[in-house]
Amino acid sequence: MTSYINEVPPAPSHIARAHFDALLAFETDCWDTHASLQAGADDFILLDVRSPALYESGHIEGALNLPHGKMTERRMAEYPTGKTFVVYCAGPHCNGANKAACRLSALGLPVKLMIGGITGWIDEGFSLVTGKD
Repeated sequence: MTSYINEVPPAPSHIARAHFDALLAFETDCWDTHASLQAGADDFILLDVRSPALYESGHIEGALNLPHGKMTERRMAEYPTGKTFVVYCAGPHCNGANKAACRLSALGLPVKLMIGGITGWIDEGFSLVTGKD
């Protein structure tokens, strides 16, 4: 009996590899973000794209609050060049980070989405801080 899993056969390995390599070009995860922050990496800017109220109630230490609707060419010109923007929102049930990634990439800026958002961060056991940045 064929399982539901294999009703559609898996992609050939070379196609699967290209697909998963491409995902890594668009996404990072909570663990890699946490480890990079802990190591003091300075090649990225972490943006919490939720509302200021949600940001103040709990966010990742070192993240800046910038809702996607405020990402304009003029505003983004205030940030240093040569940095990758890492965006996150509430979690898998929220598309704010996707909207932010669309805006940033439309402005020609390098961006990755932190999959899992705040929900994933908490699930990993990482802490949040409160207040303004």
